Amino acid sequence: TEDIVRRYMFDKVIDIQLISLEDIPVSSPKKRAITEALQNSTGSLIVTTDGDCRVGERWLETMAQVYLETGAKFISGPVTFIDAPATQRGKKWGRIFQTIEFSSLIGTGACLLEAGHPTMCNGANLAYERAAFDAVGGYAGVNQIASGDDEFLLQKIHQKFDHGIYFLKNKDAIVQTHPPENWRAFYQQRIRWASKWAVNKRVATMMVAIFVFLVNLFTLILTSVALTEGLVDFWINTILIIKFLPEFLFLSLIIRFLNKNKLVPYIPLVQLFYPFYVLFFGITAQRKGYEWKGRKLR
Repeated sequence: TEDIVRRYMFDKVIDIQLISLEDIPVSSPKKRAITEALQNSTGSLIVTTDGDCRVGERWLETMAQVYLETGAKFISGPVTFIDAPATQRGKKWGRIFQTIEFSSLIGTGACLLEAGHPTMCNGANLAYERAAFDAVGGYAGVNQIASGDDEFLLQKIHQKFDHGIYFLKNKDAIVQTHPPENWRAFYQQRIRWASKWAVNKRVATMMVAIFVFLVNLFTLILTSVALTEGLVDFWINTILIIKFLPEFLFLSLIIRFLNKNKLVPYIPLVQLFYPFYVLFFGITAQRKGYEWKGRKLR
């Protein structure tokens, strides 16, 4: 990465600073890197993405526009996975499931944010006012947690600036990233994400986590009862329809917005598997420790 940045700095007439950090063990490497970058920055609006992401040519323009129009303190943007051919059947289904599941997180995070209860966002596509970052003390209080540079900052800024949080619903603002390469990487990523919920003390965040877990637990129970009874119980079937139909419509809207229209027919298959997924990670996330970029963290 350093060589690529240096060549770009040499070829382009643009103000870029390359900051190389000493490779020393810290509890939160990413928060350390962002904090160091902010100490060397001069702009009033900080925009972040990740090293494996791809952005559109109007990405910064749309971020700057919504900031100027709203005076936002924190802006969360849409993220999706890069389309890539999967040669093996297992990898193909893995990509389909990950893309739909990831889309549900982006959509849910956007809705909670607009409802005034911001809980989720993604560091691959964020912007926040430098003054707001300083006003909440940056990552003070959450520096000991390896992950959460995005969601913990969102919640800190929301607590201080109640009406300054926005979701940028604009296709020009979509950022694309790569999905985990295999199921082991996917497992470690989801354990890392779930670990943030385990240490989060906000009532709204905890309620969302508990609600999602219980809804999917009861879905499995009701489905089992319905299958046992031969799918003849009217009330059980009604409850299942009330869950699955709005869920399908919601996911369809999100996936179409993210330009993944061809995945809409696969939504019902993911819906059937999803309750097992939620219960599995809801339980396994209680264990401590995971791997992130070659580091074993707690």
